[in-house]
Amino acid sequence: MASVAPMRALFPLILLIAATPAQAQLCNGNSIPLQPDGRALGHLPYGDAAPGTLVTVPGDLAINTCRLRPEAAADLQRLIAAAAGDRAVEGRLYAFSCHRSLAYQQSTFCRTRESDSGADRAISAAPPGHSEHATGYALDFTVRPADGCPDAEACMAAKPAFRWLAANAPRFGFEMSFPAGNKQGVKWEPWHWRWVGTSATAPGAARARFLFARARRDFAANPAVDPVPVIVPPPVVRTIAPPPADTGKRKKRQRRKNKAER
Repeated sequence: MASVAPMRALFPLILLIAATPAQAQLCNGNSIPLQPDGRALGHLPYGDAAPGTLVTVPGDLAINTCRLRPEAAADLQRLIAAAAGDRAVEGRLYAFSCHRSLAYQQSTFCRTRESDSGADRAISAAPPGHSEHATGYALDFTVRPADGCPDAEACMAAKPAFRWLAANAPRFGFEMSFPAGNKQGVKWEPWHWRWVGTSATAPGAARARFLFARARRDFAANPAVDPVPVIVPPPVVRTIAPPPADTGKRKKRQRRKNKAER
């Protein structure tokens, strides 16, 4: 029985740990509680893809090293090859930022000014552990020559390459994660696209669609690959039963009628 006392002493500590909400790590050792649905500053949680599940995209298709899941990498190659057939795009569309480890995402998120709050940073970058890039299915596109448009900026939308992506990327399994006015509160990112396969039965698509299921359901991509249908429940039809007949009055009326006929 003597061993029970230490456990009793630890019991309040155990309760405190259990009651402490999960935290998202930000910058300089700071952290914030996760939202009830697991989001951090609006961004959904994603695990980091194991290095062995990624392949390197050919160097002539990317700026810097680009590693993706094999199925996404294969469709990316087909996409860029198809874009080369458009004279306005040929040789100008590249993958820019692909898979990011948690450590790399930390540096990306904390790269802005020290005075920026976590909420300010989250408008344009996801906290570590909450980036689609970690899955190996998401990438940023860019153009070269840049012609004065920095990478990962809204001016990408004015480029012929973006117009081509908006019209054609879904044919290769890519959809734009953060369209203008998205409900996640993330700024419009015309450069950021995620791969979900050309159909649900395409090789590798089941895993990608599982990882992005909540994002696709609650925060629709646009343009999207076979958009997730919004199921509207049928209207409830209420039938109103007629009031019960007053048999007593009916019988009296019938008796009066019978007497009159006599």
